[in-house]
Amino acid sequence: MRKNYLLFIFFIQLGTLTAQIEVKEDTAVNGWKRGGFLSFSFNQVALVNWAAGGESALSATALGNYFWKYRKNDLYFESILDGGFGVISTTSQSLRKNEDKLELNAKFGKRAKGKFYYAGLMNFRTQFAPGFNFPNDSTIISDFMAPGFLSLAIGMDYKPNEWFSLFLSPATGRSTFVFNQTLANAGQFGVSAAIRDSAGNVVTEGERVRLEFGAYLRARLQKDLAKNVSIISNLQLFNNYSDPLPEQRANIDVNWETILLIKANKWLTTSIFTNLIYDHDVQVPVKRNVNGVEVDGTGPRTQFKEVLGLGISFKF
Repeated sequence: MRKNYLLFIFFIQLGTLTAQIEVKEDTAVNGWKRGGFLSFSFNQVALVNWAAGGESALSATALGNYFWKYRKNDLYFESILDGGFGVISTTSQSLRKNEDKLELNAKFGKRAKGKFYYAGLMNFRTQFAPGFNFPNDSTIISDFMAPGFLSLAIGMDYKPNEWFSLFLSPATGRSTFVFNQTLANAGQFGVSAAIRDSAGNVVTEGERVRLEFGAYLRARLQKDLAKNVSIISNLQLFNNYSDPLPEQRANIDVNWETILLIKANKWLTTSIFTNLIYDHDVQVPVKRNVNGVEVDGTGPRTQFKEVLGLGISFKF
């Protein structure tokens, strides 16, 4: 059921993207092209099963995107840096973060035929600051490079124009880093947990790196829909061939982010940001009913975040 649900999400998103594509020849000019945006906003936030912690409230958020693109005849290179950081304050809790993202993508390709390219891709993701299991601000549940993800892939890239691409790789290596030893000892984010003796003392430290090999898909749309409306939507899917059990190999990791910017005038902007994540290796706090008694536990869950903001933005 979970596999079918995730595939349904993928095809809905892919259909949404391709419905907006005009199939036409690539009109990119040879040479460098650079651009991006910065957005600062006050936000209303709703979180559902969000592994990094947080609660619905008023907050302030900064989002940014910068890209470098180069093309020469049948060759192209592109690099995209995405980042975001937000803080939240409520009457029940002091200032803390509710948005934290750092992602770098780089891709190099050579035209195979028409709009198809042989391509290699690098994707790196982590966060800036520690995350806590609020209201307990002494328990860290994530940190810089805990987790960190590095994916290296070779495959085919479909680029019908400058604002949409669909990359598919049957051969992708992904490394998961958990450089916080406490989290590594607990086996968070899929790494091997520490070996402990009968008294609970650590005999062998938990591993801080997990290696996976599988298939990877990345669909990205970045386009001005109208004079004052722009969208960036990025869908990433990963299936791990190296999981030991068939039921685990059926799991598909999903990370789907979309930001819509609507400018009211030169400075004032409304932004809508959504992020849907499913990763079977990320354990989210959940409550379970055991023999009529509600107990705390953990388990994989679909995480969803929505941020609606009003603020200022700069496009360059």
